[in-house]
Amino acid sequence: MTAREKLMAEAAKRILITDGAFGTEIQNWKLDEAAYAGDLGLSHDQKGNNDILALTKPEVPASIHRAYFEAGADIAETNTFSANRISQADYGAEHLVHAINYESAKMARAIADEFEAKDGRPRFVAGALGPTNKTLSLSPDVNDPGYREIDFDHLKDVYREQIDALVEGGIDFVLIETVFDTLNAKAGIMAAIEAGEALGRDLPIMLSMTLTDLSGRNLSGHTVEAFWHAVRHAKPVTIGLNCSFGAEQLRPHVKTLSALCDTLIMVYPNAGLPNELGAYDEAPETTAGLVGEWAEQAQVNVLGGCCGSTPAHIKAIADAVAGLPPRAIPVPEVRTRLAGLEPFTMAA
Repeated sequence: MTAREKLMAEAAKRILITDGAFGTEIQNWKLDEAAYAGDLGLSHDQKGNNDILALTKPEVPASIHRAYFEAGADIAETNTFSANRISQADYGAEHLVHAINYESAKMARAIADEFEAKDGRPRFVAGALGPTNKTLSLSPDVNDPGYREIDFDHLKDVYREQIDALVEGGIDFVLIETVFDTLNAKAGIMAAIEAGEALGRDLPIMLSMTLTDLSGRNLSGHTVEAFWHAVRHAKPVTIGLNCSFGAEQLRPHVKTLSALCDTLIMVYPNAGLPNELGAYDEAPETTAGLVGEWAEQAQVNVLGGCCGSTPAHIKAIADAVAGLPPRAIPVPEVRTRLAGLEPFTMAA
């Protein structure tokens, strides 16, 4: 059974659980520069480079993976959000991209397999690809709207390097998450498709958009419906939303995607909105109650948490949705559906 078939089979039985935040959990360790840098001898300071911990302090991400599985997670997301050549350039660690992704995936795979062996319940590993700090759709120079720091082919190659290492480490899915620019996501999609073709097998893609305002658009201006129309050709195994806001603010957009998409819906919101100090203080029971409403209305297939969420949040979510039926995947009528910033559906 392929990873796609295995996930779909599990998702037909129950609402699945993905994990929670990594960054805020790592911050709790209060690591100093020496812990981040290890003995790699890099030219830049590494403090804050969470991805490098796979090489310098692997017990930290490993303990976080274990805590989330113990809380009830079915899916582990690798600690590789910024493990690409563009983002690692800020730390002078571009040459370590393969090693970071390979070790992160290998770690998550081993821990997932360990938990699956204990109770026979399938555990999955999603290789996380962040959006980088560059954008293909928008100019960073207000005086030159046509300027771009990178081009599509370059970003596709950056993602391909990351994906190949993640696959080598044992991931089940490529998770293109926190999508603020739909064109960036398309570069990731093409990289994943090409990587799958090179392997000669299906390499399932998960896609997760992030909204930049309450109207429900990402930074490149697409509504959630337009985003779906722009990426549906990739046949993602899941589509959904992460980060952005807390669950309360995402409610109408989850409803839109749920009715629209003929694939699994995965949503992992922040633990509410940050307070004046930038910290997240929404209680696990509050988050679980809010996302539980989506579950009760059969609008979701996979739930988890993003910024500020903890193993306690994931356990509360898992407990809240236990026994609730998963969302049934709709079969939309056949239409030509296109996307500018708004969706466009041709009449029959």
